[in-house]
Amino acid sequence: MKDVDVVIAGGGIGGLTLALTLHQIGVSCVVLETARAMRPLGVGINIQPNAVRELFALGIGADLLDQVGLPVQEWALLGLNGKEVYAEPRGTFAGYNWPQYAVHRGNLHMLLYHQVIERMGPDAVKLGARALGYDRSNPKQPVCHVQTGDGQEQSYKCTLLIGADGIHSAIRAQMHPDQAPIHWGGAIMWRGTLRAKPMRSPSSFIGLGTHQRRMVIYPISKPDDQGLSLINWIAEVTVDSSGGWQQDSWFRETKLHEFAHHFEDFNYDWLDVPAMLRAADCAYENPMIDRDPISSWVDGPVALMGDAAHPMYPTGSNGASQAIMDARIIGAKLIAHGIGPRALSEYNAELCEPISQLVLRNRSAGPFGLLNLLHDRCGGVFDDIETVIPAQERDTFMGKYKQAAGFAKDMLNAAPATIAVGATV
Repeated sequence: MKDVDVVIAGGGIGGLTLALTLHQIGVSCVVLETARAMRPLGVGINIQPNAVRELFALGIGADLLDQVGLPVQEWALLGLNGKEVYAEPRGTFAGYNWPQYAVHRGNLHMLLYHQVIERMGPDAVKLGARALGYDRSNPKQPVCHVQTGDGQEQSYKCTLLIGADGIHSAIRAQMHPDQAPIHWGGAIMWRGTLRAKPMRSPSSFIGLGTHQRRMVIYPISKPDDQGLSLINWIAEVTVDSSGGWQQDSWFRETKLHEFAHHFEDFNYDWLDVPAMLRAADCAYENPMIDRDPISSWVDGPVALMGDAAHPMYPTGSNGASQAIMDARIIGAKLIAHGIGPRALSEYNAELCEPISQLVLRNRSAGPFGLLNLLHDRCGGVFDDIETVIPAQERDTFMGKYKQAAGFAKDMLNAAPATIAVGATV
């Protein structure tokens, strides 16, 4: 039986950010991670300015983030005919005090992992340790039960237990044994990368198509000497989901011929999607899934965060950003209320309801809802977007989403630091 202030079950982006936050504010912790070795998994994700602000506050600044991605300059939606529906600058290009970053998810994960090991020592993360559940027979000291890679079981006593163990969370399953199964609404995504010249600007996030067929394309590295960046792409098709997901796996490597035919007509003077897909160096398939919101993320001294608390569709690029925000707000509540259930209760009170609403908003396409609206009004093809969705309507739609997601510019720029410099528990 091992003792520590906080046990973090899960060593993903959220769990590692929480470990760095706890170290910053003087709280001892250990991260329990199922993987036997950390590897840079995944492809591109976006980190919104509110979360980049928190990484900067942890000492993970542009010098480090530039090694795993680049600042986003533009966010643009385009119709089926390749014409612009909506575009706006992002991050510092839009007047935020912090950039928005497009990064390689696996490389960001490894950056955070190495920062934890460098700052906290090699024993800060226990690899090959899968959280099985928890015991609250002693209400003041929960016990986290763990299965190690060799099949043995260990237990960790702690003051607080944080379930950061993802959409298949064992901590959440125990906290909410009657939760609904994983929700799939019919969208299938294929993801991959290739080296190519960036489109529209040196760093544009492009959403193209409708809710029935859509491409998302953006660079996740600066151009090399030949002007080529690593380009992240996501191809998405919505199908009938009434029969449920029929594959054995939620994530698998796949072949181009299995999905590329859906996008044969995505060929414009500025972009040839079929050629882009043929040049891809990898392709992975997974359904777009989430879970129904739950009434609470907290059970006394046990709390959920990240995908364990609020798995959401990636339509708003909020998943990793919100996990980072969760970690920082937990840290702020510990400073305000001490290392105990009160801090977790206050964290739950601040975030559970609004982020649950964000999960549902993303389920209805999030900011890509403009493309749904476009499809309903003109089938995705138009001559003048003003006659279909006027500028004021487009701006209002996007403003409401940023407000809900917590990165409305004026509010964020004026907000005090989540954790004051030098603050400790």
